[in-house]
Amino acid sequence: MAKAKKSKRQQEPVKIGIIGGSGLYQMAGLTDTREVRVKTPFGDPSDAIVVGALEGRRVAFLARHGRGHRFLPSEINYRANICALKMLGAEQVISVSAVGSLREDIPPLDFVIPDQFFDRTRGRIATFFGEGVVAHVSFDKPTCPHLSAQFAAACERVGVKAHRGGTYVCMEGPQFSTLAESHTYRQLRFDVVGMTNLTEAKLAREAELCYATFAMVTDYDCWHPQHDAVSLEEIVRNLTKNTENVQNAIREAVRTITGERNCKCGTALAHNIYTDRKAIPAAAKKRLAPIIGKYVS
Repeated sequence: MAKAKKSKRQQEPVKIGIIGGSGLYQMAGLTDTREVRVKTPFGDPSDAIVVGALEGRRVAFLARHGRGHRFLPSEINYRANICALKMLGAEQVISVSAVGSLREDIPPLDFVIPDQFFDRTRGRIATFFGEGVVAHVSFDKPTCPHLSAQFAAACERVGVKAHRGGTYVCMEGPQFSTLAESHTYRQLRFDVVGMTNLTEAKLAREAELCYATFAMVTDYDCWHPQHDAVSLEEIVRNLTKNTENVQNAIREAVRTITGERNCKCGTALAHNIYTDRKAIPAAAKKRLAPIIGKYVS
């Protein structure tokens, strides 16, 4: 059977990837869509990737936990997810995640656009490298400042209250915080707590992708005196309320994001592959081709 011919719009390159977190398993407003199952050297992504048109731009949408929310934060194949978006042509990644607030002045239903992360995960694979190739990328500023600024401006234009900047502490989960942990995070002046974005951000930097996050506040975590336990029921209720807001913000961001990358994200690996090119095994070159292909032939 002959393959269906792609429309002119479907032939346009993907430049923007969207990763939907808890509560965002599909993107409203996508048109001229097709599902793509990308085979990466690191395994399969969380789900088929939906490629389509959004606000006149070609984008690729991926549900981080899979449609139907099938994967724990620790079970997600973050390497495959980021690599798949890179292989489809994405240069900028819009990430969406649900978080708990660690500050009184950041209530549920607000958004945070974090510019820092703190790692409390254990045993996750958070690099493409190893097995014959060593690279050390800069990560002092783990999100793209230019993309984050465009997120903040998009929220303002669509009437969503967003806090620009802040630290996202990434815990292992899947259990929510203990009271001791929650109070400790506050003492350390962290702003929100979640379970996914740091691993993603590390890999996006290695893949030379611009990466930033819409962190949707669903609860006050367990530190709040009137909020002494985090319930899934409350989180789901607030996620539902936030879904419309984040989709509006994403559409506005996609509409206004420029193709220019006036940042260092796109050259993160340029001088940071430490292994002698002659010493890199052929198998490693093949495995890492989507990530280092432009530097190592």
